[in-house]
Amino acid sequence: MNYLVDTNFSAINFAPANEVEEILQNIKTILSTTKFSVPLDRDFGVVASALDSPMEIAKAKLATEIISAVAKYEPRAAVTNIYFEAEIDGVLKPKVEVMIYEQA
Repeated sequence: MNYLVDTNFSAINFAPANEVEEILQNIKTILSTTKFSVPLDRDFGVVASALDSPMEIAKAKLATEIISAVAKYEPRAAVTNIYFEAEIDGVLKPKVEVMIYEQA
């Protein structure tokens, strides 16, 4: 089953009801964290180097970063698609579609 994850964080749930909620929250955390900002794991998150790039280049760089970060830090899910909402002021907001692997 596929799920859509965005970067709108309303609140952190420290006791997710099930494994799917936990995985989706972990992916939101990955998407919302800038690489090099976590002291004991500088590689965690998504790099912000595409900030000043043209829109299409920024989308490509960000998509690559998202796919590799989710693969590394949340191996229970795989990115199946990435959509971008571009605001008038140039802010890119990714919406990531993920497939959660069945647990045996």
